[in-house]
Order: sequence, then structure tokens, then C-alpha cells
Amino acid sequence: MLEHEESRPASELVAAADTIAVVGHLRPDADAVGSICATVAAMRQLGKNARGYIGELEPMPENLRSLPGSEEVEMRESLPDTDLVIVVDCGSRERTGSFEKDIDRLRDRVIVVDHHATNPGFGAVNLIQPEAESTTTILNDWFGDLSVQLTPEIAHCLYAGLLTDTGCFRWGRPVMHDMAKQMMEYGLDIRAISADLIDNTSIENLRLVGRIISRIEMRQAGPYKLAVLVADYDTINGESRAAVESLIETVRSVQGADFGAVFKEYEPGVFTVSLRSTHLSVGSLAVHLGGGGHIPAAGYTARGTELEALDTLIDAVVELGESMRSSMVAR
Repeated sequence: MLEHEESRPASELVAAADTIAVVGHLRPDADAVGSICATVAAMRQLGKNARGYIGELEPMPENLRSLPGSEEVEMRESLPDTDLVIVVDCGSRERTGSFEKDIDRLRDRVIVVDHHATNPGFGAVNLIQPEAESTTTILNDWFGDLSVQLTPEIAHCLYAGLLTDTGCFRWGRPVMHDMAKQMMEYGLDIRAISADLIDNTSIENLRLVGRIISRIEMRQAGPYKLAVLVADYDTINGESRAAVESLIETVRSVQGADFGAVFKEYEPGVFTVSLRSTHLSVGSLAVHLGGGGHIPAAGYTARGTELEALDTLIDAVVELGESMRSSMVAR
């Protein structure tokens, strides 16, 4: 839980600002957009001129448009002039996309709120709690210190991040249920929220997912078995990004696999790689490959052919070996 003394420097920066830019990460998920929208609403309640931004021009995934305030989030290549930047759910400065140089230049006016274990802390104030289930969990604590009054809209956004980053409450601390109960007291239709974010799909998306899943392979990677899905450029170009991103949960618990990886080729020769495991530290693996994330959920970017990208991952696993397991146990 975020303590008042930890959040005080961030609260002081907010108090001194008139304009606030709230920034989420590239290829956003529900925790990122929920965090942006909840924070913008909270800052406006405090009388601030706040807006949300994502540093890329790709349109937001359709399922995230169900979150209150998401229609105002701007996708753009540079940050506007602002007194303060609040970066939410970005495990590194690079995850802010085209805003990276702006964030570096404005470092003395940057607050980072995040729960990625590999976050180095790139703001003037860093509210980083790797044990938190979602970034919205940390924001909920901070909003209490700021005397922000929750509304059904803010509660909806906070709940969305918690719901999705816990795999629909399949992992996390007991306090996640306390927070869910708190949010539900604002009259949320949790069945509709789950349907909007997770369940609703189309025949076209199901066919896309089916084509990709039909290529699943099991590979030996050092002492571990790896379940691999490859979503190549020709298959996913112009298709639903939300459908592609949903694939990672498919490989998390494949019988006989120690961990799973999904290679997504959104640009020719550039793979966004998502890693998941229930008992290994894929976070340390992602850091080794230039990325980051959580202990059981992480990612990085690979370049080259499909075979080269896969070989690079397997070589890294061989190099790290049993330390991936011991890192997980140590946590």
C-alpha cells in the first residue's frame, strides 16, 4: 500500500501545477488507458487542466474505448507544453514512444506511477510498487492522499486496470478483492465491463486467432520448455490489434510448458515479444534482451527474421539457465 510520506512529493508537484499531461504506454492495454483516464478525471477534480496522451499514431484498440474518458485520449508524436507530466504504467522511458525525448527533457517535472518490477525510475518522483497488482491500484491509494472523491467513472477505470492485470483475479494479493469491492460500491456493471474488455469479439477476430494458434509449437529452451506463437506481418497487418494481444494468455498455461512467448510482427522484421510464466522470472529474461516488465509477465523487441528472433530468445534462456527459476523463488 502506498504510504502518505511516499506520495507527498508527487502531491506537492500536482499542487504547484496548472496544466498536466498524463501519459500512457505504447500499444496500450486496459491498465494503461484506465490509469490515464482515471488520473485525468482526478486532476480535473482538483481544478487542473489535464489531458491524456499516448506517444504513437496507431489508433487505440476498440475494446478500450469502453472506458470513460478514453475518447479524449490523444495519440500524437510530441507532448504539448505543460507544467507537469504524470507517466502511468510505463516500465521504462522507452515505453512512452515518441514522447521519450520530451520525458527526458522534462525530467524535473515528471511523476512516474507504475508497478513494473524492472522500472528504473525515470521521473523526478517515482511511485513504483512492483508488488501492486496494477498501476490503477497505486493510483487508488494516491487519490486518497490527494482527497480525490471517487466517481462511477473513475471507479470504472480503476477497476478495469485491476481486472485485466490480475487475469480476472486469478493472481494477486488478497487486497485486490478489497479494492474490487470498493470499486463495485460505485454501481459498476462488472459483467458489462468484463464483456467489453475481454469477452466480446467478432467472427473475423476468432478466425484470425485460430489461424495463429494453429501454428503453436513447443521448443526446448535450455532447461525449460517454451510454448511459441508467431503472429507474422502478413497474417496480422490491418487486423485487430486487440485480438492479437489477447493471444498471450493462450500460451501462459500450456500443459508441459514452463513459459510462453508470442512474437507479433507489427512491422516487417520487427517483433514485439510478450512473455508469460506462472513460475519463472520472465522479467529478468526480458531485461536481458533489452526489455522489461513483471516477474511473471514481460516483453521486449526483437529484430530480424522469425527464426532469428526465436533463436535469440532461446540463446538468452540457455545463458540465464536456472537463474530464471531462482529469481522467481527469491521474490
